[in-house]
Amino acid sequence: MGALFEELDWRPTPMGVVSLRRRRDPALGAEVYEIKLDDDFLMSSLWTVGEIELARLGLAALQDMAPEGGMDVIVGGLGLGHTAHAALEDPRVRSLVVVEKLGEVIEWHRAGLVPLGEGLADDARCRLVQGDFFAMAGSRSGFDSVAPGGRVHAVLLDIDHSPQHVLDSGHAAFYRPEPLTRLAEQIHPGGVFALWSNDPPDDGFTSLLGELFTEVTAHVVEFPNHIQGGTATNTVYVARTPAENPRP
Repeated sequence: MGALFEELDWRPTPMGVVSLRRRRDPALGAEVYEIKLDDDFLMSSLWTVGEIELARLGLAALQDMAPEGGMDVIVGGLGLGHTAHAALEDPRVRSLVVVEKLGEVIEWHRAGLVPLGEGLADDARCRLVQGDFFAMAGSRSGFDSVAPGGRVHAVLLDIDHSPQHVLDSGHAAFYRPEPLTRLAEQIHPGGVFALWSNDPPDDGFTSLLGELFTEVTAHVVEFPNHIQGGTATNTVYVARTPAENPRP
């Protein structure tokens, strides 16, 4: 059955020490995979509903879109791969680029150290790219360096805990009008920007999205709380770009 607890990898990075752990939870009868940055838990396979719903809710908002040849999607943040995996389950997706700042996390997937890793790495539609999502999203060239050919149909973002609780102070500037406007310019008219948050819906952030996008919805996603009992919630913001979305 293996050890009750294993640290599969541990690496110092410019953001802090990142580690991948696997433990067996006797109460659930399951193996649990966890990613930590220093003492901060980034991802756990116990809590994947919100990450999966980020892809499902974001792409469901595009049911009226049927682009010839399929949809091109960007995922910001790889983690344990659940958002990317859920996006690839949508048959309309022809290409998926996952932008992950930590090369170590990409290595774990390619080496098969996490359950979904090899499936993502081997899917011809999927590319795992080391890079700074926020720098790309806020730049004039956008995602052209990783998704050549112009705009994409959807951007699904799961990096920070929420717009108010960021992993790195440099991320905070992204959740402001100018960077979000530049992001919107990289998305096709009628396309989607969707964001995962661990916090309840934030009226201020929802209003900001409403100034830059259309059809903004803050979905509350409920799931069982395996630690404390009862239910827990995440928020998934889904915002569509205007039908006429000029690009400078």
